[in-house]
Amino acid sequence: MSVREKFDFDLKNLRDKLIEIGSLTEIALSKAIDALEKQNIDAALEIIEEDNRIDDLDEEINNLAILLIAKQQPVAVDLRRIVVAIKISSDIERMADFAVNIAKSAIRIGNEPLVKPINHIKKMHKIALEMLSLSIKAYNEEDIVLAKNVADMDDQVDDLYGETLRDILELMSTSKDDFQQLTQLLFICRYLERTADHATNISENTMFLVKGQHYDLNS
Repeated sequence: MSVREKFDFDLKNLRDKLIEIGSLTEIALSKAIDALEKQNIDAALEIIEEDNRIDDLDEEINNLAILLIAKQQPVAVDLRRIVVAIKISSDIERMADFAVNIAKSAIRIGNEPLVKPINHIKKMHKIALEMLSLSIKAYNEEDIVLAKNVADMDDQVDDLYGETLRDILELMSTSKDDFQQLTQLLFICRYLERTADHATNISENTMFLVKGQHYDLNS
């Protein structure tokens, strides 16, 4: 195997690890909302335990990227591929942390009856999860049109976040006994809103990978 062939093999390995960490994070986020809705404490605890694999993958991606930069001293698009991989892995790992945080909130709420339907939270989750999935697809296929479409979806999450925030704050002013649970629901909304932001970051990095310049897709 030539030096270039070995380099290309390692780049593919880097990409494959990113696809894997993205898939594991999608699963974690799905499980987290399901645990919240079903108030399943055991499922929430599993999410926390399974986060170790995602953390390990993030470390593997960073180590491989650093090794490639040190050994190959890549330039131009090859260097962008490595730098983008590090950035995207960091964004995905943060989303996995949000899944853990949602699971922890579900544990704190426990079996206490939910004081309000979580329909808006589920909608935010559905859109944010789709954004994650599509942003990884855009990266893998280097599809800048799809990347831009993903970023456009962030407005939907922001609108739902604002509406849900107002509803919960209003309930807080009238339902003092439910303050602790409502606080956890506020946190969950924030975690989902930030998940959508990180998916947008992935799209921005895909644009940088393909076009070689930075774009602010949130503006």
